[in-house]
This record gives sequence, C-alpha cells and structure tokens, in this order.
Amino acid sequence: MKIGFFELDGWEEKMIREKFQGHDLRFSNEKINEKNLPAQLDFDIICTFVSSQVTSGVIDKFPNLKLISTRSTGFDHIDVPTCNAKGIKVSYVPGYGDNTVAEFAFSLILNLTRKMYQAIDQIKKSETFSFAGLKGMDIKGKTLLVIGTGRIGKESIKIAKGFSMHVVAYDPFPNEEASKTLGFTYMPLEEALKIADVITIHAPLTDKTKHLINKDNIKFIKKGAYLVNTARGGIVETSALVTALMDGTLAGAGLDVLEEEGDIKDEMKFLANTEFHEERVRVMLENHALMKMSNVLITPHNAFNTQEALERILNTTIDNISGFLANTPKNLVP
Repeated sequence: MKIGFFELDGWEEKMIREKFQGHDLRFSNEKINEKNLPAQLDFDIICTFVSSQVTSGVIDKFPNLKLISTRSTGFDHIDVPTCNAKGIKVSYVPGYGDNTVAEFAFSLILNLTRKMYQAIDQIKKSETFSFAGLKGMDIKGKTLLVIGTGRIGKESIKIAKGFSMHVVAYDPFPNEEASKTLGFTYMPLEEALKIADVITIHAPLTDKTKHLINKDNIKFIKKGAYLVNTARGGIVETSALVTALMDGTLAGAGLDVLEEEGDIKDEMKFLANTEFHEERVRVMLENHALMKMSNVLITPHNAFNTQEALERILNTTIDNISGFLANTPKNLVP
C-alpha cells in the first residue's frame, strides 16, 4: 500500500521503514490542509499530527484513501463525519502521555502560583534580587478542580494528592471507582468553580465541551483563582478568559493551547486568505492580548513533547497502521 507520513521530525523514519517493509512509503515534515496538499495524492493511508487540518475538502483530494492515522489523542483536526460517510477509517492514540501532560500542567501551576517566570525574567533583565511583586501562594491545602477525569485527569489528581491538595472534579461521565480510590469528589461545574483555587482542564474538545468555560459561568470562579489549560483551546471562550484576567476574577492563567491556535501559528496565510472570518480575527487579536499579559504563561502546545511520549505515540501509531493492514484495526475513533 501507499502510505504517506506527514509532520515528522526525521528520527521516526528509520523505525517506520523497518516496520513497513514492502510498502510504498513517503515522508514529509509538512502539514496537510486545503492550502498545502502534497504533490502525491494517491495514498491508501495518511498519517498526520495535530497541525494538519484534514477537512472534507482535503479528504476529497485523496481518491484512494482508506485510513487516516493521527499521532495524537485529539482528533478534532479531522472531519470524522466525512470519513464515516466515505468508509474511511480513522485511528488515534488513546493514551501516550498521561503523566507527561499532567506533569506539564503542574509545572504551569507551580510557575503561576510561585511567580517563577517573573522572578527568573527579573534576574536576567536587571540582575535585581528584589522580592517586590513576587509573593506567591502555597498549593498545600488548596482546592484543585480537575475538569475531565480520564487518563491525564487521574494522573493530575495523583500529583495533586502528593502536594496535599484537596481535589474536586467535573466530568459528565463520573468515574466513581476512581473517586473512591484517589480520594476526590465530583461536583457540578458551577459549584466547583466557586471553591477552586486552581482549575486544570483535561477534557477533549467536542461539540459539548466547546466553550465549556464561557462568559456565563466564568463569573462563578473564585476570585483570585488560577486556570491551566493543556487540553484544547476551544474549551475556554477566549473573550471570557481575557475579561476574567483583566477584572481580577482570575489571578493568572497557564495556557499550552489557544482557541484558533492554528491561525496564530500561520498568521500570514490566514491574513492572505480572501475569505474574511470575523470571529477568528477577533479570537486572534484576543490571543495576542493574552500573550502580552504579565499574569499569563503561554507555551506552544508543548505538553506532550518528551522523547518518551513521542516514542509511545509512534509505537501506538505503528500498531494502529499494522492492525489495519492485517484487517484487525485498533484504536479507531468511535
């Protein structure tokens, strides 16, 4: 079969070639979208990462496509309904960095609550050993709200317990066994927002979770709380987030993801597009406002990025493609 691998760093190629001998393989570090299609379009399988936007328009350009294998847990960058209608399978990586992402989320929490970035930046810029403006907050005994208690959420709860935090959670599908084992309590979202000192998001982006935190419920957040999002930017309404940071509802935010972050990554292409998307332009401007706020830490969707996690991602992806080739598909998107 003809298999195209996209958004690769280079180190993966040797392992992939060893696993798929006898197949026609193509490798690229380019992402796929409607404005950036590969010269070759007769692939039976394409393998992408999260920066590709595999829309219906893209899918229509691959006449022989049978499988899209994404090297990610999230699959909102793929038009799954179109794939279903065309009989194209979609596989994903259900778990690769449970501890990896949870550790990163806590690094943001600690950086925010202890003002570590400001302190380091101060030393580098002025070599001043002043404590002014650097008073932090203990997290021991504080309440952490975990939104989404899947694999990553549960790892975050374990870490929080190591810091002697009190943990509450929101999830439309409660895991009561985990609640008992790990010692946390499920609560309605609005009630949990009222008592949380720190909020960390570990939910997928779906139609139901889009703007789960929004202008209507962000006002319930306990004044002075911190928000961390390492999941998907669209779970938080950007305009509501900006307002909450400006009026002091939130003391700070740690964001590894942004709403419409694809536009931020490639602004020139977005601005050169002849179609005007008013909402997307507004979100882009709000994202730039967030970048300039002293109480906001933004990282470039980097929570997954450890060598161990990347190897787990690749191994699972190889298994997914191998299973499909053997007519025993695995890890298919529901």
